[in-house]
Amino acid sequence: MGVLGGMGPAATAEFQRLLAVKAPADCDQEHPRMIVYSHTITPDRTTFLLGKGPDPEPYLLDGLRTLVGWGADLLAVTCNTAHFFLDKFLEQGLIERPLVHIVDETVRACRERSPQGAWLTATLGTMNTGIYQRHAEACGYRFCIPDTAMRERIHAVTDLVKAGKQQEAGARYRVIVEELWQQERIPVVQACTELPVAYQQAGLPPEMGISSLEALADGCLRELYKPL
Repeated sequence: MGVLGGMGPAATAEFQRLLAVKAPADCDQEHPRMIVYSHTITPDRTTFLLGKGPDPEPYLLDGLRTLVGWGADLLAVTCNTAHFFLDKFLEQGLIERPLVHIVDETVRACRERSPQGAWLTATLGTMNTGIYQRHAEACGYRFCIPDTAMRERIHAVTDLVKAGKQQEAGARYRVIVEELWQQERIPVVQACTELPVAYQQAGLPPEMGISSLEALADGCLRELYKPL
């Protein structure tokens, strides 16, 4: 498997931890072979989508092609916002290997864990593209969307995780989630790969959170260990 990561580094490290913990393996040799390309120079996806920075698309495509060149035959990308661009690559036939799609895997996890719906928390870039809303609508799933001010506060939490301020991120995220639960007490989807890190720090009930990183890990393991 080839993992395009570094967006951000803490999320990529947590993804690797989840794969190691969840893999149906009893020894080193039964764990998946994996190439991780921490492509940290990729421009910020949300910044570009908000019209304030360089285009990450060439970096993402180069990263995926590099992984394929290194021998990867299954791909995963540990960034939700990046999947807005990946959907374009898929439509154009530019991704040369199967991709485990983090949005599809997270929506799948939501449908299994909380059929009645879930709060969607993500970066401003992910929210503005509507990628989660589109993928959920295609299968009839309901996401509750925080208001504009709340979405900006959620995005600030992701920036804190990227800056290594995980405890502060957790404290802020806890306040946000508790405010959302005052409106409707349904699980909260961490649809940015930094948010599962913040959720862990927040000390919130594990059963009330749905991690996009964990969903991606589950999807990768399903593909890696499925019968030939």
